[in-house]
Parts: sequence; C-alpha cells; structure tokens
Amino acid sequence: MFNSLSDRLTATFKNLRGKGRLTEADVDATVREIRRALLDADVAVPVVREFTGRVRERALGAEVSGALNPSQQIVKIVNEELVEILGGETRRIRLAKTGPTIIMLAGLQGAGKTTLAGKLSKWLKAQGHSPMLVACDLQRPNAVTQLQVVGQRAGVPVFAPHPGATSTELDHPAGDPVAVARAGVEEAKRTLHDVVIVDTAGRLGIDAEMMEQARQIRRAIVPNEVLYVIDSMIGQDAVNTAMAFDEGVNFTGIVLSKLDGDARGGAALSVTSVTGKPVMFASTGEGLDDFELFHPDRMASRILDMGDVLTLIEQAEKSWDKDEAARMAKKFADQEDFTLDDFLAQMQQIRNMGSMKKMLMMMPGAQNIRQQLEQFDEREIDRVEAIVRSMTPHERVAPKIINGSRRARIARGSGVHVSEVNGLLERFAQAQKMMKKMAAGGGMPGMPGMPGMGGGGGARKGAKSAPKKKARSGNPAKAAQELRDAEARRAAGPKPLPTGASFGQQGGDFDPSQLNLPKGFDKFLGGSK
Repeated sequence: MFNSLSDRLTATFKNLRGKGRLTEADVDATVREIRRALLDADVAVPVVREFTGRVRERALGAEVSGALNPSQQIVKIVNEELVEILGGETRRIRLAKTGPTIIMLAGLQGAGKTTLAGKLSKWLKAQGHSPMLVACDLQRPNAVTQLQVVGQRAGVPVFAPHPGATSTELDHPAGDPVAVARAGVEEAKRTLHDVVIVDTAGRLGIDAEMMEQARQIRRAIVPNEVLYVIDSMIGQDAVNTAMAFDEGVNFTGIVLSKLDGDARGGAALSVTSVTGKPVMFASTGEGLDDFELFHPDRMASRILDMGDVLTLIEQAEKSWDKDEAARMAKKFADQEDFTLDDFLAQMQQIRNMGSMKKMLMMMPGAQNIRQQLEQFDEREIDRVEAIVRSMTPHERVAPKIINGSRRARIARGSGVHVSEVNGLLERFAQAQKMMKKMAAGGGMPGMPGMPGMGGGGGARKGAKSAPKKKARSGNPAKAAQELRDAEARRAAGPKPLPTGASFGQQGGDFDPSQLNLPKGFDKFLGGSK
C-alpha cells in the first residue's frame, strides 16, 4: 500500500542525509519533490498545497535550524503532518448506550461494501460482539445472495426477508429497502444482537433518487455510525464523490477498501483532509481477515518506510499460542535439542499470523527489499511443511538417521526433489547448532550473554579479560616452545563462540543462511554468504 508515494518520499529524504546545515534552497528542493510525489499519488491539489505549505513553514523555522540533525528533523515534520492529514488519532466505533449499535454502510457501486460488511462483522465478533447483517441492497442483482454467502463465511447471521433483484430482473425490485432496514433493527433487538450492520445499495453522488433513499434509511434506523466505503484506487475524483456523500448522508467515518491493490494513496490523504471525517478502517486484502483498524500514526510510519512494529506485535499476540511459546521457552532453558517437531510447530505459529510478505513489509526499511518480497513464493512454506510431515516421528526427533533411501521416500511423499530435502536438513542442522550455542552461551552468537543465563559470545561468567598478545621472542627455540604452549592451551580449552558485531550492525560471523527459514528466505535478511 502507498508503494509509489513511499518510494518517492524515501528517495527525497536520502538527498538530505549527511548535511549538517540546510539552506533555504535545500528546503525548497525537498518541498518541491514532496509536492510532486503527492500529486503523482493522486492527492487533491488543495490538499497538496496546504500540506507542503505547512512543511515548508516548519522546515524554515527554529525547530530545524537549531536541530543537531536537520535532515532527521524534516522527516519528523513530514511524519507529524502526515499523521495530521490522515486524521490525527485513531477513531473507534461509538457504541450505543442502550440497544444495538447500528452501523450503516454507504458508497459507490463496486466499492466493496458487501464484502466489507462481512469483514467488519467478523472483526466485531472477534472483539466479543454479536453482530447481525441486514441486506438492504435490493438494487444490484444477487447482492442479497452475496451477503448471505459472506455472512456464512464470517459466522454471522443475515437478515434478508426480500431476495432482491436477480439476473433476470434488472428493473427496480418490489422490495422496500427502508422497510427492510427498519425490520432488521427490530429483529436484532428481538434476538439480542448488540451490533447491526446495514448493507445498502451502491449509488452515485449525482443520482438524486438513490441518495434520497439513503437519507430515508438513515432517518428510519438512526444509525450510530454511517461509514462511507471508498475504493482506494479512485484517484482525483475521491474528493468530489466524498463531498457528495457527506452532503447526502452525512457519514461519520471512512473505510478504505482495496488498499492492497495499486493504491497510490490519494484517496486516503485527500478525503480526510477535505471532509474532516476520520478514516476508521482499512481493507488490505480479499480474505475476511484482511481488515484492520486504521491508525494514522502507524500508516504515516509505513508511508515513510519506518515500519509498523506495533501492528506486527498485535498480530503476534492475537495469533500466538502462549502454551506453545512457554513450552519452547522451557525447552530452551533446559538445553534440550531443537527437533523437527519443534520446527514444524514454530512454522504453524508463523502461518497463523497471516501472510509473511505483509508481516515483513511492516518492518522498518522494508521498501528496500520490496521487490524481493514480491517475488517470494508463500508456497515455499507449504513445501517445507510437507517435507517435515512426510517424515516419521522418529526421523523428526533424530534426523541423523535419514539416509539416502529415506530422503528419496520423503521427497516422494512431499512431492519435491531430493535436493530440497537435503537443503532443508542442512539448514536445520545449522539451526540446531545455533540453538545449542544460544542455550549454552545465553545469547545469540556474537552477542553478550543475557543476565541470569550465563555468559555468551566469548564473555563467560567469571572469566577474566583476555591478556594482551605478547611479542614473540627473538630466540628461535624459545619462540617455538611458546608456539607449542599456545597450541596446547587452545586444544585444552573450549572453543570460543563467534564474536561478531552487535545486533543490527554489519560484520561478525552471523550468516542469515544459518537460520532455519524456507528456501530463498535468507536472501531477505541481508544476503547469504
């Protein structure tokens, strides 16, 4: 999402790095590039003019001229202004104090309202609510049937007393959507559902008759929220359409649909600024789970390629099995062997979090490897899982017994080549060694030992600091004896762990290929050696 805008802004800020002082010409050039990036992203011209004006005013002010790092200060200013233009703060659904909370969906034809109704209902159900869908789109052929299918997939009941239009009945149906909406709310009260989501027909801003129908539905059910569903790829016309709907139904919040497509960001940045209404939710994929609460600060961080670690943590907390995590922690503390069964369990935990591409795109600096991530095949994880499941329980615990004939059998059972089985076993053996070093040393190779778990990375608990290397004696016999003594000490003592650079820095002996990742994944972690 926002890929083109993110690339342009990131490239713009690279030109500021290393400058200890920014002149007015530097600021003007940066603002000019930001203006071009926003216009290319289909942001409305008045919004671009106002945004760049505020950035330029602040960039020429005291907060930049007196900063130790002016370039970073400008990035901070752009980030804060992006947060402001996206709504400022997270806006959540206003729940009714008494009776069911009524949510009405409105938007253009084809904006994705029916699918989004299912996503929103499933999201609310996960929050502990009991939602019900009401089919008031009696205009589009088979819209009621589509909502029933979506509701069944989401596990949410659908109130649909009228079948609506069919493919053979393209004229206005006999059903009254206003009466259906009113009856749906009454049914929710009777069946004790605390949230009602009313799916209405798509309409154009210039269609006075359909807009009047939407106003009648609003007056009949008095919704707590009216969500305007907008296609993120709509472009420059987003502002005019949003203003027409705001005048027609006075929506309270915005939902961005199809944000996973070739969305250039213009709709999100324009509509909120022009209408003053916040973006509340974002649809990021075709699945019912590809739906999230919209956080302006996190979205601004994604646009500026600073990552969205908070959302990543929330996804992990929601899907991670705490019992399995505790079991692995205990096994790690007891220095037990890491087996292929453990590896399979960890793979399943990661799969529960969703698409690995989307997770990695939330990491800071992910735009630099976006092309590699787009080429990554998610099915590689399925192939690795198939290989492990084709092994016997004993082979998973003791992979050293897997000889040539066993490897051929595993390859046939999983539908892969023997070379892929060999590659997996090699990577797993390296991961086992690394896990043993971590358990014995108390930390990652090349890192100091963690408190309470003993030293690591050559810094064992109680060990004295290494003496400085002595100069070799000029006496040949004495020098040879010193060399023999040094060799004997190295043979007697334990082999020290690699002492590379600290985490996040270049250098050291760490190789991403040591990690037990699917084929080709080590390339995304800095490149294999």
